[in-house]
Amino acid sequence: MADRSWHTSRQDQLRQLAELERRLAEGGSCDLRVRQAALLDGLGRTEAAKQVYLGSLADESDHAATLSAFGALLHRTGYRTAARTVFAQAVACHPQCPDARVNLGNALRLAGAADDAYLHFAAALAADPQHARAHQGMGDLLAARGDQNAAAHHWRLGYTGRALHGWTYRGEGPPIRILMPISVADGNIAARHFLDDRVFAVTTCAMEFHDPAAPLPPHDLVFNAIADADLCRLALSAAGALIARTGAPVINAPARVLATGRADMAAALARLPGLAVPRLATLPRQIFLQGEGPGALARHGLRCPVLLRAPGFHAGRHFLRVEQDADLAEAAASLPGEQLLAIEYFSACGADGKARKGRVMVIDGRLYPLHWAVSSHWKVHYFSSDMDACPQHQEEEARFLRDMRGFLGPRAIAGLQAVAELLDLDYGGIDFGVLADGRIAVFEANAAMAIVPPAGEARWSYRRPACEVAVLAAQTLLIRRAGFRDVS
Repeated sequence: MADRSWHTSRQDQLRQLAELERRLAEGGSCDLRVRQAALLDGLGRTEAAKQVYLGSLADESDHAATLSAFGALLHRTGYRTAARTVFAQAVACHPQCPDARVNLGNALRLAGAADDAYLHFAAALAADPQHARAHQGMGDLLAARGDQNAAAHHWRLGYTGRALHGWTYRGEGPPIRILMPISVADGNIAARHFLDDRVFAVTTCAMEFHDPAAPLPPHDLVFNAIADADLCRLALSAAGALIARTGAPVINAPARVLATGRADMAAALARLPGLAVPRLATLPRQIFLQGEGPGALARHGLRCPVLLRAPGFHAGRHFLRVEQDADLAEAAASLPGEQLLAIEYFSACGADGKARKGRVMVIDGRLYPLHWAVSSHWKVHYFSSDMDACPQHQEEEARFLRDMRGFLGPRAIAGLQAVAELLDLDYGGIDFGVLADGRIAVFEANAAMAIVPPAGEARWSYRRPACEVAVLAAQTLLIRRAGFRDVS
């Protein structure tokens, strides 16, 4: 069960903190304050750590270690704009420091500023060609652009010998130790939103670079976070081999995740009654480039308008709607990879002509409504939808979150339950629309569904209860499967 070494570690931290505070009372450097703040943060006293960092910067505004550690704390706790400001100050003060460049590069990449992030990763590698985190960040950025070969080169330099990474545990009691297989590619569950570091001690394992002969770290549970069966098949196979070496309980068995690729799920869902499932075909990109796209689509019962998508990408990247046959070659040329998914286009528009897409989480077999997005664009994602400035859309979503069954109707609920049973994952989700006849149109069903808490503004208060319920369900699943009845 739980590793009791946490107690010794915490006592050591408290002793170190007391000694540092004694020395600082006699006068101390910014370096000592950084150590003090890191200990406070590690003990779960995050607000106190922030104040120490601010005090250090008040005395020495260009102190490199303070800027780096303070920016990391801000980014981890959700203050991402402030974190970018701190990281940018670090780069301005220390332009030759590769760590400063990597910190800012990662923050910019996650904010969608890929070109600026590239410049900082390149500068970090110019200063230190062996910098592991710079290679990791550059690999992530290049993969998002679709340059898989270049990404693999940087990942190899960044992860070889560094497959395991432990997250800081900040709890006061014994942790639930989680071993979490991941892929270096962008195909993992965004688990930080519900893996509370005051409850869970997490060690991630990048499966593409894990030595299968290496001993596994102590763990109470294996949570397979690899979610994309199209992008991460090798990583999922490696995770299956890892799991065969442990007797710990498993969340999201890799074999189950492997069955949830887009083409496999589309074929399986099409056999369920009462659903609207878009037809899908996996086709060589070269067919479209050679002008043979219309015929290839017709052989699979598809025609324009059609959706073309590069497998293995999320958040709308490399995903286009093609209106006419004459545009197929140009569209395919703009997408990466050797294979493309051709998907039947379903309109899930309301009477106002706007598209709608809901998301329900499927956690331990139960459905949890998460969001309902309304958009003027056919490609509906919550972050780019029309929800932000429209109270009417927000009220529509609030009705979905308060009473999903009444909002959708029995036919749609039955359809979602059937999809959940077919999905057969411990943790997953369904993105869907509702057609005029009450059927649901299933756009996506897999493990790669994020529970993203809403922003802090008051207008999103109606969304928080549903998000909190889903987060609690995910945490409860992990706690129970690990064999813990109570965590205090």
